Amino acid sequence: MTDSIPAAPGAASTPAAGDAAAPAASHPDAAIGQHRNRIDAIDREVVRLLGQRAAAAQAIGALKGGSPVYRPEREAQVLAAAEAGERGPLAPEAVRRVFVEIISACRGLERATRIAYLGPRGTFSEMAVGQHFGTSVQAAPAASMDEVFRAVESGDTDFAVVPVENSTEGAVGRSLDLMLQTTRSVCGEVIVRVHQNLMTREPSLEGVRKVYSHAQSLAQCHGWLSRHLPAAERIAVSSNAEAARMAAGEAGTAAIGPAIAASHYGLRLHALNIEDETRNLTRFLVLGANDAAPSGRDRTSLVLSARNQPGAVHELLSPLAEEGVSMSRIESRPARTGTWEYFFFIDIEGHRTDPPVARALARLATSAPFIKVFGSYPAAP
Repeated sequence: MTDSIPAAPGAASTPAAGDAAAPAASHPDAAIGQHRNRIDAIDREVVRLLGQRAAAAQAIGALKGGSPVYRPEREAQVLAAAEAGERGPLAPEAVRRVFVEIISACRGLERATRIAYLGPRGTFSEMAVGQHFGTSVQAAPAASMDEVFRAVESGDTDFAVVPVENSTEGAVGRSLDLMLQTTRSVCGEVIVRVHQNLMTREPSLEGVRKVYSHAQSLAQCHGWLSRHLPAAERIAVSSNAEAARMAAGEAGTAAIGPAIAASHYGLRLHALNIEDETRNLTRFLVLGANDAAPSGRDRTSLVLSARNQPGAVHELLSPLAEEGVSMSRIESRPARTGTWEYFFFIDIEGHRTDPPVARALARLATSAPFIKVFGSYPAAP
């Protein structure tokens, strides 16, 4: 549950830690002590207000009855308001991380939320679950993308988090193929910054003779490996998590992957952010049974087919331009009909209920041989 409540009366007057108006002391140790006392007082007030927030969330949950616990549009609004608040020296990302966990804990008071993702543990997919839903959920790793979709469609999990594209590797084909068949709606979006890290049991690089990782991760870290471990054998395995598991059990080895894998498998992070491309991002979509209402900053995903004739794609997409709807992504996939036809996966800006988007979708429905709207959802920051 994500509804927030006003600050308690008088809470605004509580001085912030590190405030420039803090009383000075003649000795540094005394000044530090005074600041720590103020921090302790602020912490007690924070806990008290968190308890009030949780109680209000529970009350709203009781009033909602069987309504969905996860409301993506409401959570997006709460997070945006928190980032825009008076956060002092804190970065917006830091405030977001704190509030994701607050929201997650309050949501968990109503009912445990179960999330399917492509396993095993220690992957970027698991990071996407935590980044979007927080840690007060039941994360359920699946052995394949097909099993992730089956879990959410059968109701074994409430939601699924699936990767759909990477900024350097392109579309995740199997996810897109399964999106065509799923009965679930897209109700959220997560953008994960892909940071590759070298992890090992060895005390130094001199003892590393083999490096395990997924083939894509090895390719993304080619430059760093060539400079720092030129003689080490590079061995591709099924996942970064599997690489970490192997490195944990074999002397003289290291693994490349997300930091979360090191904590799961008891490895030491030796080098951070060793990827050659510093802006490598992976985009995930959240699938569930419920649609997202407008949040004020939304995106809509759909798929279309076009007739196999000259100018068909231009004619197909013209309603978007004519209605003033911005298209942020288009990806083609073979239709697998044997007739050289294609599906076009498209993302557009706005919610499907926004009048320009609604008009464009209605026109597309009359002109496209096939159309499926996956859903509208809050756009990731």
